[in-house]
Amino acid sequence: MVFSSSLFLLYFLPAFLIIYFILPKVLKNYFALLASMFFYAWGAPDFIFIVTGSIIIDFYIVKALNTSISRRKKLLVSLSVFLNIGLLAYFKYANFMVDNFNEVLSWFGGKPANWVEVALPIGISFFTFQKITYSLDVYRGVHTPLKKVTDYALYILMFPQLIAGPIVRFNEIADQIEDRSWNENNNNRLTGFFRFAIGLAKKVLIANVLGEQVDLIFADGSLEFNTATAWIGILAYAFQIYFDFSGYSDMAIGLGRMIGFRFPENFNNPYISQNITEFWRRWHITLGRFMRDYLYIPLGGNKVSEGRLYLNLWVVFLISGLWHGAAWNFVIWGAFQGLFLVADRLLLLKFFKTIGKLPSMVITFLISLVGWVLFRAETLDFAWKYMGKMFSFQGQGDSYNFDVKFYTILLLAIFFSFWGGFIKIEAWQKKIFAERKNQKTVGLMVLISVILVIFSLGSITSSGFNPFIYFRF
Repeated sequence: MVFSSSLFLLYFLPAFLIIYFILPKVLKNYFALLASMFFYAWGAPDFIFIVTGSIIIDFYIVKALNTSISRRKKLLVSLSVFLNIGLLAYFKYANFMVDNFNEVLSWFGGKPANWVEVALPIGISFFTFQKITYSLDVYRGVHTPLKKVTDYALYILMFPQLIAGPIVRFNEIADQIEDRSWNENNNNRLTGFFRFAIGLAKKVLIANVLGEQVDLIFADGSLEFNTATAWIGILAYAFQIYFDFSGYSDMAIGLGRMIGFRFPENFNNPYISQNITEFWRRWHITLGRFMRDYLYIPLGGNKVSEGRLYLNLWVVFLISGLWHGAAWNFVIWGAFQGLFLVADRLLLLKFFKTIGKLPSMVITFLISLVGWVLFRAETLDFAWKYMGKMFSFQGQGDSYNFDVKFYTILLLAIFFSFWGGFIKIEAWQKKIFAERKNQKTVGLMVLISVILVIFSLGSITSSGFNPFIYFRF
């Protein structure tokens, strides 16, 4: 079940909210957990038992960890992390490892190993990281563990952020799981609905329209198109993935706010970044913070030699690339991002400061476009050929004709992606999503929300194209 489906919008969400709001406080968490389990089981019925079982085991490991002596604590926290990383490694990377092993065997004339393909549980990359934050936050003494296994299960399985984040760290939400009555009010419900409507419109009215053309171009294995089409294709993908993923994050944050949760922000106008380092402070913010606090800093952070620091940065982004997908193009994409993070520290930050804001934004955006080719291509071979097409400057015609609707949405996507670089959008966003607003502002937000939901529903019912890019991660 996806947020941008008629089933979710017309049946699941209204039923959930009505029941949730009328239930007494003592039952809200239990109902939210049952609804979340139903939500997950609808799309992955075979995996709900595996996920639930791992949650129960992990809960009791961390509970024992909290009351153990120092030496036993290290053993238990290691067991918890090993359990979660092991499940992720098996379900997400077993096929990749076997395929590469068979490839090596073929070089020496060997027969491929027999292997039954492993299906990937939806959202495993996201909830695995959240489970790791739980065990490590308790181990480090950042927060005490939850008292009830059902509360821990709700933290992991909460349907607004279950499938594709944001990655909500345990210490950020622990108190809200146990009591969020202070945050359950009409202002937050209306603000949450507004945020949800914006995310839905970003996903359905922008990302889906661009995505249809992107899929056609990247499915053309012959690459029988000219340089202009290649650039249009990767431009459209850059905005598709941004509006798709940030739209999902907006919907998740909005849904959470409607029921009293405050999830962390996940995007902040990333395409106005003036270097790749800034880009990763604005893109998928919760992943970047996780990698920094749970991987980069334990590796030594900035408190190491210069060479080791660069190596740590590169390793973190290699792992980040592999986290996104079990394929070599994701590994190369991670290495590509890490390379520019190192280059920023070596010389690019000074260079960008010298040339000014607008040229820096343009160059950074072009770097990100090349990276998106690696991210979107199904194979490395296709990625190299596609980049070759981009820079061949071949002007002869091809069979791709984009209609007015596509160009209109592309221009809107460009405008909304870059307006933050020229208008004080960040301050405006904080004001809109603030705790207190006057009645006129609230009324306008409700009107805009209703209009956006109506238009989005119309688009959903009239089109069969409705993917969510990050579901496969």
